[in-house]
Amino acid sequence: MIEPTSRVVFMGTPDFAVPTLRELIHADDLDVVGVVTQPDRPAGRGKRLTAPPVKQVALETGIPVIQPSSLRKDPGAFDQLRAWQPDYIVVVAFGQILRQNVLDLPRIAPINVHASLLPRWRGAAPVQAAIRAGDTYTGVTTMQMDAGLDTGPILLQDSIPMAPDETGQSLHDKLSVLGARLLIHTLRWLRSGSIAPHPQPTDDALITIAPQIKKEHGEIDWTMSASKIDKHVRAFTPWPGTYTFWNGSRLKVVAGYALHVDVGGEPGQVVDTQQTKLAGKTPFVIGTGDGVYVPTRLQLAGRQAVDAAAFLNGAPDFIDSTLGPLP
Repeated sequence: MIEPTSRVVFMGTPDFAVPTLRELIHADDLDVVGVVTQPDRPAGRGKRLTAPPVKQVALETGIPVIQPSSLRKDPGAFDQLRAWQPDYIVVVAFGQILRQNVLDLPRIAPINVHASLLPRWRGAAPVQAAIRAGDTYTGVTTMQMDAGLDTGPILLQDSIPMAPDETGQSLHDKLSVLGARLLIHTLRWLRSGSIAPHPQPTDDALITIAPQIKKEHGEIDWTMSASKIDKHVRAFTPWPGTYTFWNGSRLKVVAGYALHVDVGGEPGQVVDTQQTKLAGKTPFVIGTGDGVYVPTRLQLAGRQAVDAAAFLNGAPDFIDSTLGPLP
């Protein structure tokens, strides 16, 4: 029996959405009739106007694209959505809240791919939130969208364990692929009646929020424990990055790890390891509220990122200094 073809309008913007769009394009029983993405933005050092990753994929394959700055304020965009006559609207990291008139357009359902096991980590930054919280596993949810913030009924979920050294980038990449596969199953099984949406749990203890991340959230608080600082650095790799201040300049902490040893030093103090059991393993550690943090790669503003030994060679007065916010 030949499977019917479903018409899909895809809404997404960043790299995370690309694997899902590609899976949809390659599915014989799914026809991507249009793509909605954010407008082109300046990017890079030259601030050249750059198309979002999703638009680039759509143009490669000849799929029509619209880029409304706001679906709410652009009646022409809504008219185009309606003209595409979608069976599904699929939303993956689109970046705009959909009003009810858009949610009501698809014949079958509006479906969202969310990078967490809902209702845990509703919101804009579930990947980073899961790492910072020390979750041992996470996953992806497909849900039927409603007007709330990631509150719609669940269709399918799939989970993966989180590696001890998981970063925002590594988890992003894993979940983007996992979500793409889960979405294809979701559309096919929902169309055939094999699955049905079921409400999310309403227990407040299970509901957590992952708010939007801003650049200033990357600053390190050295009074936190070394373990929390480690999670903070890994979660915000590569964006927005984590930083502190030294000698009036921003110092980016690119990578490192936590150690639960006592080598002295107040929170934020750089401690020489030559006379400790760590001699030969790392040239210095940084005191925290509990344990020490061991930076393995650092980048001073205006310079290249280097390993800890190379950094110390270029900044011998780094030892015994104290890192922290600008006065």
